[in-house]
Amino acid sequence: MPLQLATITFSTCRALRIIAIVWVFFDAPAKAAEIHLELPKTRLAVGDLAVVVNDADPMSAAIAEYYREQRGIPHENILHVRFASNGPSLPRNTFKQIRESVIKQTAPNIQAYALAWTRPYRVDCMSITSAFAFGFDEAFCSSSQCAATKSSAYFDSASHAPYTDYGIRPAMLLAGKTLVEVKRMIDRGVESDYSYPDRTGYLLNTENHSRSVRTVFFDYTLKKIGQAFHLERMDTESIQGKQDVLFYFTGGQWIKDLPSLHFVPGAIADHLTSFGGDLDGGEQMSSLRWLEAGATGSFGTVVEPCNHVQKFPIPPVVIWHYAEGDTLIEAYWKSVAWPGEGLFIGEPLAHPFAPSLTDANQEQATLKIYSPSTKQVQLEESESPIGPYRTVANYSVAPGLNRIKIQLPEKNFYHRIKLE
Repeated sequence: MPLQLATITFSTCRALRIIAIVWVFFDAPAKAAEIHLELPKTRLAVGDLAVVVNDADPMSAAIAEYYREQRGIPHENILHVRFASNGPSLPRNTFKQIRESVIKQTAPNIQAYALAWTRPYRVDCMSITSAFAFGFDEAFCSSSQCAATKSSAYFDSASHAPYTDYGIRPAMLLAGKTLVEVKRMIDRGVESDYSYPDRTGYLLNTENHSRSVRTVFFDYTLKKIGQAFHLERMDTESIQGKQDVLFYFTGGQWIKDLPSLHFVPGAIADHLTSFGGDLDGGEQMSSLRWLEAGATGSFGTVVEPCNHVQKFPIPPVVIWHYAEGDTLIEAYWKSVAWPGEGLFIGEPLAHPFAPSLTDANQEQATLKIYSPSTKQVQLEESESPIGPYRTVANYSVAPGLNRIKIQLPEKNFYHRIKLE
C-alpha cells in the first residue's frame, strides 16, 4: 500500500440546522389545551429507506423480514430481485439489470437502500453499496494504481434527503456470516436509538505508518469534538479490555484483541487497509470482524485503493454528523469523499444522538439534544403557522447531551424551537 496522502478539505461548520416546531391546539375555551409537539426532519426516517431482498437467497429473505419487523419498514418498501449469490462479485452487466429492476420498484420518496445480504459485495471495481448509490460508473474506480476517483456530492453535507438533493441513494449491507449475527447487529442498532451513550472514541496511531494516515485528523478531532465526547488518541497497535467503545478508528491489516472489547449499541469501527471490504476474508481482516465483535457499523474497500484519506471515513466528519442526530448510514456516507471503492456495512437507521421531545404538557416540554459544539436554542412564537415569528426565550446548548426545559407561554400561539 504505497503512501499517497492527498489534501482533503471539509467543513464541520456546515453543521445541521435542527428546528423543532411546537404546535399548540385548543379545542374550546372550556377545555385544557391539547399540545402536539413535532420535530421536523433531522435524519432519515423509516419510510425513507427501502430494503432490497434477493429472493433466490433464503438468508437474504430472512434478513429482510426480520429487519422489516424490527424497524417497522412499510411492506411497500421491500423491493424484490432474484440473482445467483454464490460469488463475491457481480459482472457489471448483470448488476445493471438488477439495479434497473430495483429502480422500477423504488418510490420517489425513497432516499436510501438497505441491501439484505452479505454476498455479493462487489460490482467489478466498485463496492456494491456505491454501485447501488451511483449506478455502475468507472469514474468511481481508480483508472490506474493509486489514482483519484470521482467524488461524492453527499460528502459532509447537511442533507437528510440525498436522493432529492443529489440524486444519490446511499446503500448499506445488512451483512454477517450467519443469520444470528445479522439479527444481533440489527438489534444493537434498534437499541441504540435515543440512547445518547456517554462512552469513548479511540483514535489509534499504529506503527504501520502507511495505514495510519488518518492520524492527520486526530488533533483536529480532539479540538473540535473533544468536549462532546470522551476521545482518546493513542499510539498503540490495538486496545485491550475496553468496555466502553463507541468509536474505534485505526489502521492495519489485522486488529488484535477484538474479543476483549465491549462495543456499545450504535458503535462505529473500522480499520484503514486495502481489502477490509473483502467480506470473505483473506490476507487482511474482513470488516465483518468488527460487527462480530459488537460494532453496529463498519467500512472497508473492495479493491486496492492505496491510502488516499478521501477513500476512507474521516473521523471528525462521521462523529460530528452522528452527534448532530444523523442515522448511521448518513453519518458514515457523509464522511467518505471518494466512496466508489468503499463498502458500508451495518444497521442503517441507528440514531443514538437524534434529538427528542419528552415530558410534554400544557406548560412545558423537555428537549433532549446532543451537540458537538456550543450553540443557542431559541423559542419563537407566532399567531400564525406561517409567521412572522418572534423570539421569546433563549437557551444555551453545551457540547454533549443537553436536557432543556422549554416553558410554553399560555397563549393561543404557534411555537417553534430553533437551533442554529
